[in-house]
Amino acid sequence: MSLNTYGHVFRVTTWGESHGPALGATVDGCPPGLPLSETDIQVWLDRRKPGQNKYTTQRREADEVRILSGVFEGVTTGTPIQLMIENADQRSKDYGDIAEKFRPGHADISYWQKYGIRDYRGGGRSSARETAARVAAGGVARAALAKLAPALTVTGYMVGMGEKDIDRSQFDWDEIERNPFWVPDSGAAQEWAGYLDGLRKSGSSVGAMIEVSIRGCPPGLGAPVYAKLDTDLAAAMMSINAVKGVEIGEGMAAARLTGEANADEITMGPDGPIYSSNHAGGILGGISTGQDLVVRFAVKPTSSILTPRKTITKSGEATEIITKGRHDPCVGIRAVPVAEAMAAAVVLDHLLLDRAQTGGQRGQIG
Repeated sequence: MSLNTYGHVFRVTTWGESHGPALGATVDGCPPGLPLSETDIQVWLDRRKPGQNKYTTQRREADEVRILSGVFEGVTTGTPIQLMIENADQRSKDYGDIAEKFRPGHADISYWQKYGIRDYRGGGRSSARETAARVAAGGVARAALAKLAPALTVTGYMVGMGEKDIDRSQFDWDEIERNPFWVPDSGAAQEWAGYLDGLRKSGSSVGAMIEVSIRGCPPGLGAPVYAKLDTDLAAAMMSINAVKGVEIGEGMAAARLTGEANADEITMGPDGPIYSSNHAGGILGGISTGQDLVVRFAVKPTSSILTPRKTITKSGEATEIITKGRHDPCVGIRAVPVAEAMAAAVVLDHLLLDRAQTGGQRGQIG
């Protein structure tokens, strides 16, 4: 299986399986001389790890990261950074019944059709467990951004669950950390708790909409054609398990607007350009404008549910399947820190690309 690496300059290769002894990431291209410790990475992994509340899978993993290389005396050396997270709470026996069956909605059948072999213990590489390695690599990216672009922040949050949406007029940045759904609307958080609890108890699941805002991003990141900033952001989000759609700024809704409504008018302010709105999501022509970058994506319902579903076996026989094990009733909850990690990695990658290409040179306005 190839293509386990993403990034242009800041490159991340993830490795390992859901029920293997460990998983992790190899981070190449991180600048030298940046302060980095396991604690700097662990704080982000703790946001993602399972079993923290009843709304996520009850698999118990400490998700403690170890830095095996690339750091000396508390700073990065510029050589590959090897990160490892041991698996501790595998229950492979939960998946014995599906060794010969394909789970509907899962990658079981497509992996088998492509490779002729699959790790049925939790899905192997197709498991959301792989995203722990992404969050660890994102922790490295955040540490680098803290040094290279200290004004930049990456914040993810849920804006929809099933048919329920947040009230944008009640948007509160501080509320995001106060509830288990990463929702910036306290009223929605209370309503969603009862809604998801009912789905969880019934053994079902539901999809979600996640949004990531990157504030303080400097203008000039991205390239006009094949390395557009929005292209790489969209690809990064689309690579996350269960994501089925991505949009930047106004996204799909832009198709319903007129040119007058969609244009983000520009005036000159005391510190540079001021935009009347941000339908473009902070990116024009693949290059950041200095506005907030806004990326949004849809996560499908968790396919592992207790309701019997029709399927077939590897020999083509008709059968039914109930997926046992411990699963998220709404995988969108734990997708939030994963999305933040991917966004941080992409922005750092483009920051390093820009430094290499332009050396920070910028066109002057005013």
